[in-house]
Amino acid sequence: MFEVPSSNAGESTSALPEWETLINSKDVYYMTVSFKDKVVVVTGAASGIGAAICRKFADEGAKIGLMDADEKGVKDMEQSLTSSGIEAFAVKCDVSSEEECGLAVKVFIMRYGGIDVLVNNAGITQRGAFMETCSAVFRKVMDINFFGSLYCTKAAIESIVERKGMIIVIESVAGVTPLLGRSGYCSSKHALHGLFTTIRTEIRNAGAHVMIVCPGFVKTNLQTRALGTDGGVTKHPQSTVGRQITSESVAEEVYVAALKRKNMVVLTFMGKLGYWISRIAPIFYEKMMARKFRSELEK
Repeated sequence: MFEVPSSNAGESTSALPEWETLINSKDVYYMTVSFKDKVVVVTGAASGIGAAICRKFADEGAKIGLMDADEKGVKDMEQSLTSSGIEAFAVKCDVSSEEECGLAVKVFIMRYGGIDVLVNNAGITQRGAFMETCSAVFRKVMDINFFGSLYCTKAAIESIVERKGMIIVIESVAGVTPLLGRSGYCSSKHALHGLFTTIRTEIRNAGAHVMIVCPGFVKTNLQTRALGTDGGVTKHPQSTVGRQITSESVAEEVYVAALKRKNMVVLTFMGKLGYWISRIAPIFYEKMMARKFRSELEK
């Protein structure tokens, strides 16, 4: 376990990772041969999807950098990995702080020589009607979900581009569709989508990549910490559509998609269905979703 230091760390000195280059028409695509010995840094790594992604990539031979504001949780996760013979290193970091993100990323670059994969996973959610939700809730959700990913990416992108690596963004179906009663969460995920699709276009010719992952409803402890309209943890029950999947199943799909360097992955049958209906018949989707989630607006 390592606390974010106050001093600067060194520069990247490692060799470029191995990639397989695929030529298709006039475009050049890169496909990862393996993540063995690659450096994979995951935010929100102490639990849920982040922890499952750490375990999956570690099982495939990657070196794992863990970031989380939960000091005990991220330390326990680090110990769990290292006790299994996995090379892992944890840094306590609040991703809403640009300074902490920058220093944490420098720690990993100094320790491992660079970063091959950054998984922007840390996030929080909120529930409640827009009219009743205080502005501070939107600011907090954006600070963690959007700016946290921006800060970590800004700090790591030079190393990732140098190593022709990848940024994985754990977004949401709510990043590409509306979602009643979660206007703050939805806004942060839509913002991520705009940011990272644009970053992908800027770094593609350098051989680096951005993959966006849009899970549907996942069974994690995220919902137990959902913010209410006043900024406190809400006691209002969560509405869902379809079966909730596990963090482990998300991690499996993320890993396979990362090997193929996909642009975007939408998970679960209901997630895919919602995505396409919202594209083909957006007004119908809005009305259907409003009926299903109307309880979210009840006090």
